[in-house]
Amino acid sequence: MKDSSLVIGGESFASRLIVGTGKYRNNSEMVAAIRASRAEMVTVAVRRVDLDRSREEGILHHLDPSEFFLLPNTAGCYTVADALRYARLGRAAGLNDWIKLEVIGDERTLLPDTAATLEAAVELVADGFKVMAYTNDDLITALRLEDAGCVAVMPLASPIGSGLGVVNPYYIREIKRRLMVPIIVDAGVGTASDACVTMEQGVDGVLMNTAIAAADDPVGMARAMELAVRAGREAYLAGRMQAREIAVPSSPTAGMLDRERN
Repeated sequence: MKDSSLVIGGESFASRLIVGTGKYRNNSEMVAAIRASRAEMVTVAVRRVDLDRSREEGILHHLDPSEFFLLPNTAGCYTVADALRYARLGRAAGLNDWIKLEVIGDERTLLPDTAATLEAAVELVADGFKVMAYTNDDLITALRLEDAGCVAVMPLASPIGSGLGVVNPYYIREIKRRLMVPIIVDAGVGTASDACVTMEQGVDGVLMNTAIAAADDPVGMARAMELAVRAGREAYLAGRMQAREIAVPSSPTAGMLDRERN
């Protein structure tokens, strides 16, 4: 089955892998890894980056908007007020009117505050933002975020930075089945096999940061993730065989020579 491009908020992307910019050892390694991943959309934390592009030590100095589609995010925000403030700050600094919305509810697990996320999403959509909302793997919250006008919903695979992979694949599949907007799984992917399994659930894309940046070889891991995302997507489109609890011969038995005659 021939695949189509990923379309979010009217923008079309050839890659279904979205990557972050945090935790790299240096900016040159970051850029090399992003290029190796072939990701087009790249997230930047408004609260944690220098918004002055002229400063060579800053992340934004090294990310050419003509090469990468920059997605500001509200990482590190724990209240609605903070999320709104940093979303608007990013837009005022000349990034764009897109925002990956994060409102964290618990400092230990970094799980999202879904009520606060929904409240912030409603206000940001009304303010003209194209909101991609990070949330739990909870169908009801996902449906409400879609109703609020988010251009994409981003359920977690597992907690941020955990590398545990998809903990609840059923919930991810159900969210994908029930929503019309793109579903981008965000957080918890640890290695290429996790990315492949995630895409096999039928979701539209995967966002990751730590899995690449914290690898021994970030550039090599970025290449592996790009291949894994494509493999998982193609496997999903191809349709897997039916799983069975008994063995089934891979070769037909009809017409076999009688072994007793040999």
